Amino acid sequence: MAATPGFLTNWPWKPLGNFKYVVLVPWVVKSVYDFMTMDVNTRDSTTILIFLLLLTRMLHNQIWISFSRYKTAKGQNRIVDKNIELEQVDRERNWDDQIILNGLVYYLVNYYFEGAQHLPIWRLDGVTIVIVLHVGPVEFLYYWFHRALHHHFLYNRYHSHHHSSIVTEPITSVIHPFAEHIAYFALFAIPLMTVVLCGKASMATVAGYVMYIDAMNNMGHCNFEFIPKSLFVMFPPLKYIMYTPTYHSLHHTQFRTNYSLFMPFYDYIYGTMDKSTDMLYEKSLTQKEESPHVVHLTHLTTPEAIYHMRLGFASLASKPHTSSKWYLWILSPVTFLSMLITRVYGKTFVIERNVFKDLKLQTWTIPKYRTQYLMQGQRQTINGLIEDAILDAEAKGVKVLTLGLLNQREEFNNSGELFIRRNPKLKVKLVNGSSLVVAVVVNNIPRGTTQVAFRGNFNKIACYLALALCQKGIQVVVSREKDYETLKSKLNSVDDHDKLIISHVYSHKIWLVGEGLTKEEQMKASKGTIIIPYSQFPPKKLRKDCVYYTTPSMLTPKCLENVDSCENWLPRRVLSASRIAGILHGLEDWNVNECGEEVFNIDKIWDASIRHGFSPIMKSFT
Repeated sequence: MAATPGFLTNWPWKPLGNFKYVVLVPWVVKSVYDFMTMDVNTRDSTTILIFLLLLTRMLHNQIWISFSRYKTAKGQNRIVDKNIELEQVDRERNWDDQIILNGLVYYLVNYYFEGAQHLPIWRLDGVTIVIVLHVGPVEFLYYWFHRALHHHFLYNRYHSHHHSSIVTEPITSVIHPFAEHIAYFALFAIPLMTVVLCGKASMATVAGYVMYIDAMNNMGHCNFEFIPKSLFVMFPPLKYIMYTPTYHSLHHTQFRTNYSLFMPFYDYIYGTMDKSTDMLYEKSLTQKEESPHVVHLTHLTTPEAIYHMRLGFASLASKPHTSSKWYLWILSPVTFLSMLITRVYGKTFVIERNVFKDLKLQTWTIPKYRTQYLMQGQRQTINGLIEDAILDAEAKGVKVLTLGLLNQREEFNNSGELFIRRNPKLKVKLVNGSSLVVAVVVNNIPRGTTQVAFRGNFNKIACYLALALCQKGIQVVVSREKDYETLKSKLNSVDDHDKLIISHVYSHKIWLVGEGLTKEEQMKASKGTIIIPYSQFPPKKLRKDCVYYTTPSMLTPKCLENVDSCENWLPRRVLSASRIAGILHGLEDWNVNECGEEVFNIDKIWDASIRHGFSPIMKSFT
């Protein structure tokens, strides 16, 4: 919202929420029906063009969002080296409102104006008129309207909402109050309505002008520079008729300069060109790819994860990935195609950049899904991708690399030990986070607990958990003879043996669960049982009368910056214990690996997490 919201700030369909697209449905249905039922010689193809144009604009904007986030996460050619937070994502989640508004007006104009019906594909005179009117009246009027918006009266009521985003993303370009969008639309309608009223409009004219505006808007707000300097060297006047991302980025940081739309010559004429524009432009072009201190290596989970990760749909990425969205079925062909591509070809890529105090963090993703990790034939390929990522981190001077989720599976690579054996001279330290996982689970157990039961698969984490609990005087219950004998052999004293028992009953009130917890086991649990997972993936919640804790994780402090997405199913600003462990190793400069059967000092890493501001989560999330 603006500082002091003015008249017509909110969009009229705001109460509809995610169902706002219903306002377009009658027009879309009518246009499709008319096209399908009318005679081929009389039907108007322009109505179908409108619908296709709206879909193309959505796709075009999404490509800009994903590519911009990818480039700024890597750091290459980044302009403003500041961070985006969840508050900005929430403020900008209605970026598609302007497409809905445009669609409604396009359909109305098509319906009521003959010049907007039965458009030819191309008319040179119409294209020429649109170019001349844009360069002349549109650019001139926009410049002075924009300067007026920076007057304190209009700025406080309207334009300050747009300038709340100091660090811009492509979609920042269309984040304005409703009244401001009406003014912009009226301005950009001058060339199009002129050719419509003159009978010189064409499909290429309308679609080309609209896509030009979108492309230039997105480019100006993308926060990375990519316009080569050679263009301005070969054609010097170009700097007066085409702006750069750097040019408009300065408007968002300086506020009182660089007012022009897409052609900066009015800033030159009226003396509002920022003097640092050229210097920042050249500096941004030479900005190198960032070398992080800590890397978290994760992977895709479900096929729909491509939409939930940070490079996907910003609004979905900013919320926990807990369930499928009904509207994603429309994108099923894209989802299926992405799975086929990752089966044949895939390379690790950067998806996120964070800053913790002076520590630079990045998250890299291996383009493989959870189902592929379960395929025997994919094991060698995935291990190869993990090893390539480790060697890439080594070359970049990364201090710590954490293995997230299935990248540290014991049956895959023995929790990362395989890569240490293959590359004994590695300087980058591999951390699977087992120590902090154990510490988090131990500290999530309610105070006063005297007995806990283990359910599901028993692995290395479970073994260290059980040993830690026995040493704290808490009785550990296991259901399998093999697990009992394994633990018994590792207990140091005879007294600790009394803390370990075998039982096949399900009446225990505290369950520690790993992968493989069955439906039958859950249904046998007593009412009010607290289920605390030590697994990488959360158990399926089948009982409403039981309490389910989240997978091992902690709430992050405010000094973790650039947090604009959620990690898988975890809530906002909550990170998995394995990911936090890498941050702590980097902060404390612990020059050790935590792989295979090796587990770092549990008390030491827990104390470090609390000291650096991470908070335990003592409740479950749904």
